[in-house]
Amino acid sequence: MAAGKIVDPARWRVDFDVLMGRVAGRFARVEPRRRAGAFVAGLLARLPRTNCWTIAEHAGDASPHGMQHLLARAVWDAEAVRDDVCGYVVEHLVGDDAGQDAVLVVDETGDLKKGTATVGVQRQYTGTAGRIENAQVAVWLTYATGRGHGLIDRALYLPRCWAADPARRQRAGVPAGIGFATKPQLARQMLTRALDGGVRAGWITGDEVYGADPGLRAECERRRIGYVLAVARDHHIPTSAGPVRADMLSLQVPARAWQPISAGPGAKGHRFYDWALIDINTNNPPGRHWLLIRRHRRTGERAYYRCWTPDSAPLPTLVRVAGTRWTVEEDFQTGKGLTALDEHQVRTWTSWHRWTALVLLAHAFLTVTAATERTAAPPPTGQIRLTRNEISHLIAVLHLTPTPDPRHRLHWSTWRRHHQHRASTSHYQRQAAQP
Repeated sequence: MAAGKIVDPARWRVDFDVLMGRVAGRFARVEPRRRAGAFVAGLLARLPRTNCWTIAEHAGDASPHGMQHLLARAVWDAEAVRDDVCGYVVEHLVGDDAGQDAVLVVDETGDLKKGTATVGVQRQYTGTAGRIENAQVAVWLTYATGRGHGLIDRALYLPRCWAADPARRQRAGVPAGIGFATKPQLARQMLTRALDGGVRAGWITGDEVYGADPGLRAECERRRIGYVLAVARDHHIPTSAGPVRADMLSLQVPARAWQPISAGPGAKGHRFYDWALIDINTNNPPGRHWLLIRRHRRTGERAYYRCWTPDSAPLPTLVRVAGTRWTVEEDFQTGKGLTALDEHQVRTWTSWHRWTALVLLAHAFLTVTAATERTAAPPPTGQIRLTRNEISHLIAVLHLTPTPDPRHRLHWSTWRRHHQHRASTSHYQRQAAQP
């Protein structure tokens, strides 16, 4: 086996400290700053179950009260931390093209929840379950380049029933200025925040929820950022003869117009589809408008995309952007599997935003570490490049964070059983008091 670059996990500890130093100024006091570092280390530790109890035990605390205080009442700016994470990810992933080929990918994911007290929870469709469930949904933004991809922003979806209920809003601590916003409106807010904050990107992509929104498309055109946004088959496309359904318009494509192009590498090879492009420029504003059509090479199933660019773009470029949408799915998978994105047990607006800000920190560390390792030197012959999953595994098994002694573990066993006894007794007493 040929020699390759030797992995040095000890250096990651230094990189982790540099990242936490980058956000240090967002905390009013040194105590929450240090606790935030321990919290993010706990998120990276791949604990069997991740919550304030297990993170506190991992950090060596005597109780979870300090971690709970960090999420609920400590003085620090979670949105400023989010901005720092965004800058950190973009700084390390942007290519030599100054971000012209970078893609912003927007999508939502849901966390299944019980009860009705957690902020934003209601019965709604979530792709996590593939059906209508009691869930909390948030819209997320990923930054993707040839060097890697990672989450850089999030926005909690607040359903109408929550936005219009003052009592629920007060209990969950929803700020007065927050009203109902659709998922495309939340995506537009994140897009505006990213671009105004200096994020360099040439494209945005997303699924049918976002492609169907004219406001999001108009905002991209106003900012001269190209888009490749999926639309439904019955989406009406403007033509010189009037609006025509996307699936009906695709029937006009001649057989010679279809081209086999890879949408990007997958786990089992390149993802080849047949693609066709229809120019739909009629009386539209400046720029080029297209309908991009994807056809499965075996089943013939078709998918449709509204596309716009300020200048002309070749078909392979539009296909590359369309294929980049899978990156956000991988980020959801790694965010939930490696940094406990969906394991929070918080109920209020503030706590949710703080938990997700710390998750963004942990996920950004894995993303940038993987990108740095990949670009520093090629892997040894016969090995794939280091992935975020493998880096997370090495961090967990090599104990890059201090491991408390057995007495600490026994203390926590006693604390848990005492707390659980108090909670159980309280539940039975409340039940007995009911008429």
